[in-house]
Amino acid sequence: MIGVMDVETTPAGTADLHLVLAEHSRYWGERDLRSLHLFALVHEFGSTCLVARADDGIRGYLLGFVTPTGTGYVHLIATREDARGAGLGRRLHAAFEQAARDQGARRLKAITSVGNAGSIAFHRSLGFTARIVDDYNGPGRPMVVFERPLTGRVCQ
Repeated sequence: MIGVMDVETTPAGTADLHLVLAEHSRYWGERDLRSLHLFALVHEFGSTCLVARADDGIRGYLLGFVTPTGTGYVHLIATREDARGAGLGRRLHAAFEQAARDQGARRLKAITSVGNAGSIAFHRSLGFTARIVDDYNGPGRPMVVFERPLTGRVCQ
């Protein structure tokens, strides 16, 4: 396992997204989520799309944005397989939370598939409530919706 002390969290650029996609399986294993990596998010919401960078490359990233109604939405968050378990996901989430607060967000939101136990546990550990919403992703496609108000200090 790699530590997080030598990692710098910065806004993501399109070159970073190209690097992530070139090593997609190191972040997502067998799940092919390349179609969810939208370059428009990086172009339009650069300050809330983040990478955790070290000498050996991008160890993790988060793509997110703030809605006009004040919701900081986490679209994707992933850590490289050799960087898991060191708190990097929490660190990325805390950096996103601060960036979202800076843009006036009052709550955070994310979604995942019903069977993604790791994501469900991660978001609950950050204080999110989780509920299953039927047909969220189309007919017969329920999703777990996470929500958390932004009160007090940044969660770490």
